[in-house]
Amino acid sequence: MKSGGVGGGGNAPTKRRWRGLVLGVLGLVLLSMLVPLVFLLGFHNGFQSPGFVSEQSSASNPIRGYIKDSSRDTPDLSEGDQSRHVDDLVRRLAPTLSKDIFKKSKPKEETIGGVTVHDDVPRKASPAPAKKVPRVSPTINTRADGPTHITKNPKYVDESGKQCELKYGSFCLWRQEHKEEMKDSMVKKLKDKLFVARAYYPTIAKLPAQDKLSREMKQNIQEFERILSETSTDADLPSQVQKKLQKMDAVIARAKSFPVDCNNVDKKLRQIFDMTEDEANFHMRQSSFLYQLAVQTMPKSLHCLSMRLTVDYFKSPSDVELSLTEKYMDPALQHYVIFSKNVLASSAVINSTVMHAKESVNQVFHVLTNGQNYYAMKQWFIRNTYKEATVRVLNIEALNLENQNLELSLPVEFRVSFHSVDNPPVAQMRTEYLSTFSHSHYLLPQIFQNLKRVVVLDDDVIVQQDLSALWSLNMGGKVNGAVQMCSVRLNLLKSYLGERSFDKNSCVWMSGLNVIDLDKWREVDLTETYGRLLKELSMGEGLSEAVASLLSFQDLIYVLDDAWALSGLGYDYGLDIKAIKRAAVLHYNGNMKPWLDLGIPKYRHYWKNFRNQEDQFLSECNVSP
Repeated sequence: MKSGGVGGGGNAPTKRRWRGLVLGVLGLVLLSMLVPLVFLLGFHNGFQSPGFVSEQSSASNPIRGYIKDSSRDTPDLSEGDQSRHVDDLVRRLAPTLSKDIFKKSKPKEETIGGVTVHDDVPRKASPAPAKKVPRVSPTINTRADGPTHITKNPKYVDESGKQCELKYGSFCLWRQEHKEEMKDSMVKKLKDKLFVARAYYPTIAKLPAQDKLSREMKQNIQEFERILSETSTDADLPSQVQKKLQKMDAVIARAKSFPVDCNNVDKKLRQIFDMTEDEANFHMRQSSFLYQLAVQTMPKSLHCLSMRLTVDYFKSPSDVELSLTEKYMDPALQHYVIFSKNVLASSAVINSTVMHAKESVNQVFHVLTNGQNYYAMKQWFIRNTYKEATVRVLNIEALNLENQNLELSLPVEFRVSFHSVDNPPVAQMRTEYLSTFSHSHYLLPQIFQNLKRVVVLDDDVIVQQDLSALWSLNMGGKVNGAVQMCSVRLNLLKSYLGERSFDKNSCVWMSGLNVIDLDKWREVDLTETYGRLLKELSMGEGLSEAVASLLSFQDLIYVLDDAWALSGLGYDYGLDIKAIKRAAVLHYNGNMKPWLDLGIPKYRHYWKNFRNQEDQFLSECNVSP
């Protein structure tokens, strides 16, 4: 009994150890089976991406849809944590996906003539020194002689019209106004599906048990490639394209049910992103270039008109003109000066001025042009008369002026974009087109030596009221009577004006309608001041002229009431119609001139009302009515 008791007591611990070992082995076996199963289920769910199945998500941003659905593999994340996780992944991928694009859009500082030009300049002087003032982004564009650009891009360019306007100016407004329906939306959808199928195909082809699915995917890919090689618009697509698209969707959905190679999918989707971004930027730049080309190039119809008038001038018998020299130089008459290379534009200015004048007999118009357009201008004003007004055409290149550059230059136009400070929390970008005198304007005292006062009109204005009151203005010793634009002050342009002495709160004055006291001009020797400043500046021809004009007329501007002239008809779609009707002069400053097809439609009729509609050359050259 004793020994039996001892033997039974010795076997019990052995049996207990054996049972524990068996349970441990069974637990390890179960864990070894469950862990791969859980991993495979999580991996499988991570690639069930509705972003690829949904046509809309795939077409818009497949990269984001892919990353969003892959975040399901991250355990124990709340909805807010998941969103932050997705955004973090997008930020980490973004620099590698579009690094070239972002580099192109990155702003830079330029040093011009020793002055550092930043992306932005403050809009107006701040009353508190510590207050942070927004900054402006000016771009110079010489309207007649071609663009002189100093581009100040924003930090990035997206689909927002404000950022686009900073970079491309009024082109963005025009594009929005003339937006057309896409004609290749289905073609783009097919391309998206093709890229997704190509991303999944290499992995499916390596699965021996999925030969049938692999062959089906290959057939669909080849079919889509054939269709896209033969079509570029939706109208060219075959009638059964919708069924083919559904078949491709079904194949892609089945492919997503299998584990795929992440690197291959990521590589293909990166290609989609890069190609789409590059293509969009290419088309934007190309469209903007063509827009600027249309702005700077004379329309074919106006070129035809100029040529026909020139030929007609030399074919016509030489008429003996009455001597009007005394009238041209009579200081008692009302003398208007127009710098122009455009026959129709200068004609519309003169016609509108004469039609609203109480007495036209006292009006004398001096049209200064270049040698290329001189004979066309001269013939046009021989063929067309304007009541009792006198029109004189001068070739500025043929004037006998010593030590002067006699090449005709038209007013210089600025495009200035800046943040509005009226409501800082929601500050928006504003864009204004400013215009100043060019080099040719500083020849006025020498060209018109016998005159005391002239009114200078740009060729992109229309007169709606009698201007005779301008001749009785007491300008108080000022040289230039002009309308000011106080939404833009000189402080905004300090990057260009540099450290020179100027009143930072002074408003920018506008060309378009300017009353010039020639006697005072000669007294202060303003032409000499302008020439000296021009030699000091080295910022490009158009920019130097503009800055020199702004500095030359410091403290010499007589401010005209805002009712005299309204600007913005060449770029601003939102002008008040009542203000347009009240203004004495309408100024089409900006790129969208009324004689161009790009002109803003709702403002063009104010200009067309004063264009000669009966001249036979207009119909022969297909000048739009």
